[in-house]
Amino acid sequence: MINVYLFYAYRPDGRFDMDYYCGTHMPLAATLFGAALKGWSVDVGVTGGQPGSPPPYFAVGHFLFDTAEAFYEAFMPVADQLLGDVPNYYDGGPPQVMISEVKVSK
Repeated sequence: MINVYLFYAYRPDGRFDMDYYCGTHMPLAATLFGAALKGWSVDVGVTGGQPGSPPPYFAVGHFLFDTAEAFYEAFMPVADQLLGDVPNYYDGGPPQVMISEVKVSK
């Protein structure tokens, strides 16, 4: 199992529409990815390591797939559509992406 992370960097004067991201963008992606997608979630940045400090990210999106290849097969045909939607909720450009292997999940 792999996890595709989408990191949206926090900026004090930046814009991130969490309602749109969680209610429109992520469900759209889930629909477009179809059965290859095994699950998704969103982490909302609350604070940094020090109490009261800003979070490093507005949000981190997560998509679970069986393999990186399964992700690429699902993503590539709809990449333009999903990346074109980013300005509707975030003004910081495309997210940073990391793909990891899930070793432990409960």
